[in-house]
Amino acid sequence: MSDLDARINEHFAGFVVRKDLVKAVKGNAIVPTYVLEYLLGQYCATDDEASIATGIETVKEILRKHYVHRSEAGLIQSTIKEKGRYKVIDQISVSLNEKTDSYEATFDNLGIKKVAVDSGTIKAHPKLLVTGVWCIADVQYEFSEDARISPWILETIKPIQIAKVDYESYRAARENFGTDDWIDLLMQSIGFNPEAFGRRAKLLQLMRLIPFVERNYNIIELGPKGTGKSHIYSEFSPHGQLISGGEVSIPKLFVNNSNGRIGLVGYWDVVAFDEFAGREKTANKALVDIMKNYMANKTFSRGVNPMGAEASFAFVGNTDHNVPFMLKNSDLFEALPPQFHDSAFIDRLHAYLPGWEIDVIRGEMFTKGYGFIVDYLAEILRHLRQEDFSHRPDQHFKISEKISTRDRDAIYKTMSGLLKLIFPNGGETAEDVEELLRLAMESRKRVKDQLARIDSTYPEVDFHYLGTDGTKRRVTTVEEEEYPQFYHLKPALDPKEQEQTDTPADGGDVASDVGATGSASGTLAEPALAAKTDVKPALEEGHQVFTEDRKGISYDRLFGPYIAGASKIIVTDPYVRFFYQIRNMMEFVEMVIRRKSPEDQISVHLVTGPDDGNVAKQRELLDSITDACVGSGVEFTWAFDGTGTAHARDIVTDTGWKIVLDRGLDIFQAPIRKDGFSLGDRLQEHRIIKGFYVTYVRNGEG
Repeated sequence: MSDLDARINEHFAGFVVRKDLVKAVKGNAIVPTYVLEYLLGQYCATDDEASIATGIETVKEILRKHYVHRSEAGLIQSTIKEKGRYKVIDQISVSLNEKTDSYEATFDNLGIKKVAVDSGTIKAHPKLLVTGVWCIADVQYEFSEDARISPWILETIKPIQIAKVDYESYRAARENFGTDDWIDLLMQSIGFNPEAFGRRAKLLQLMRLIPFVERNYNIIELGPKGTGKSHIYSEFSPHGQLISGGEVSIPKLFVNNSNGRIGLVGYWDVVAFDEFAGREKTANKALVDIMKNYMANKTFSRGVNPMGAEASFAFVGNTDHNVPFMLKNSDLFEALPPQFHDSAFIDRLHAYLPGWEIDVIRGEMFTKGYGFIVDYLAEILRHLRQEDFSHRPDQHFKISEKISTRDRDAIYKTMSGLLKLIFPNGGETAEDVEELLRLAMESRKRVKDQLARIDSTYPEVDFHYLGTDGTKRRVTTVEEEEYPQFYHLKPALDPKEQEQTDTPADGGDVASDVGATGSASGTLAEPALAAKTDVKPALEEGHQVFTEDRKGISYDRLFGPYIAGASKIIVTDPYVRFFYQIRNMMEFVEMVIRRKSPEDQISVHLVTGPDDGNVAKQRELLDSITDACVGSGVEFTWAFDGTGTAHARDIVTDTGWKIVLDRGLDIFQAPIRKDGFSLGDRLQEHRIIKGFYVTYVRNGEG
């Protein structure tokens, strides 16, 4: 057990479970995760392996005996008849039979209907009237000669959820975890191995939880298939409901005029619309109009009296194209159905979660560590909906007054949600707040920038905030940094007009991008484009910051223009040790070979540190680079740092340039080894990067 797992068990005893146990007990039972974890929490809430093994067998036995498979429904019905009473685990919904003035339950898997339910049960569990709820129920069978009376009777019912949660104890226990450890605990709680994710990737995953802690929060996530977009809303909480985007109707979602009964928004904390994207899909215009009113005002009306609700909306769907294609040809909302590709609807979204930044889910991403029983965490998050943390950042930063009220409210709601998740007990530092504030502003800016493309009446907004020192700090989106040549296009304009009015960001002016000291928004130009025009850019000193989880960065873009003309290059990086790090060194040498003229001779020398655990293998791999360069015009040499004190990570050329990197050459996230091929293995531009900076300094030599 890791140190983090030990502390999780120590401070949250009885409310955590080892997440890999879910797979161990699930088998072919098609039940939500929170149902299984409820049972595991009853029998496996321990760190004792023997007790866990016994608990797993107990849970398996319960599922074996009481979970109803549709294919075995007839057998279970017979068992209930013969025994008179039997306990089942099934999804149950209830409706009112107005002819008999009685409530009747339907068991989804068991396949029985018109099961008598008393009014007290409905008062205790009103959600049964709206949609199916997973329950443990005792069902009786009493045959009657009267054909109008169903033989099935619901004796007792217990929705599968934790009965009581002590929120103050939760807040107090939070004090025992640092910020990084707490984020990792939340990641493990939703089933993921924190080590497989970077910092930004973790925060993006946690953003999916904001609808559970914020009332009337509207978020959209569009991205490639297989990234787990709908998992949180279908498996994570009994307070969320996932519905297909094409299956929703006004009565089901809002209110049924025939009986006045409120729909899903009145009973669920989160209503998520799965498979929401699809340009070929159509939607009821009246439904879209009511949704827009509800998303803006928290109320809806289909008659005389307006009604209010607190449900948050989450829209998830797949994109058809990659980001640069969408930015060049349409916008980041292009995949939405026409009725929802509407500026008024889009403007009501508080955040756009960039689904293309989230990696496709693979087996090695799942955790074997401990996390909260999801139902326990769901109850905590539900409690947090009552609180408002939105103005806590004001003591550290001030959002620009030029930002509209709607934009400001969206940013504050996202901030409030992130603070509730990560700092439920307060105590966040200015650095913590700034990290979350930038993410919240970026998520709203992504919406607003696309609105400016879709509807010319929306003005462009300068998203920035002020520090306590009064300095202006501008916020950009990752796409803006990565594809500046497309991001600011206005599709409504004639393409020829754009060529005349827009300054091409990919025209080869490296100096203009790199020279913006302290800016995170610049993007280095492609050296190849500069070569096409035969114009050598004037290189300047500068500092460049790159956010993690973006792509499109290569050694050629970072270093190529600055090593041009050099005959001697020294790379100092104490951590060229593991195979993938040494591969990075080889790729740097390959870049030098590609850029040099055939007649030039260049020496590349590496100063690094020894891998104490496997020096022999390290030497062998580094020597293989030397051997590979024979006859290429590049001489590669390397040496261990003799003093053992070197911590600098830089590249120095004999033309007078020094390039300082906080991560050395290790700017790419470590690849996950698997069979087959991937573009990330072959092309640096298709790899996900770590967060890093690079500084270009004239060294006064050469």
